[in-house]
Amino acid sequence: MDYKMPHRCPVCDQEMKISKLTCTYCPTKIEGEFSSCKFCRLPPEQLIFVEAFIKCRGNIKEVEKELGISYPTVRGRLDSVIEVLGYGAYKEKEPDMEKRNSPEESLRRQEILEALERGEISAQEATHQMRKQVD
Repeated sequence: MDYKMPHRCPVCDQEMKISKLTCTYCPTKIEGEFSSCKFCRLPPEQLIFVEAFIKCRGNIKEVEKELGISYPTVRGRLDSVIEVLGYGAYKEKEPDMEKRNSPEESLRRQEILEALERGEISAQEATHQMRKQVD
């Protein structure tokens, strides 16, 4: 039985390295320090997201449909994967308005958009609530 390789030490939670490879056919063994694939470090739920993202060719609307999640959730998961892969420093710059707003205001905007997506409010009501929030 094959197990998924752990990437964190169960004792100290530091990164683990691959140090031994064994041939599945003959008794050949190679020891040393080997690097692993960045994608291999992703937890299963992020791998499922990446697979759907690739299948949908990066089309966020299609990823929404495929996974049954909202646009903000897709963006959040994508940002999370980007961070785990070590590309967090390359995040796109946020608009100036986003920089000025508090996390609570951003969360409220997300809630408004999700309510609109679920059909709980009309587009007019969502627009009204968004404008009211800016004032």
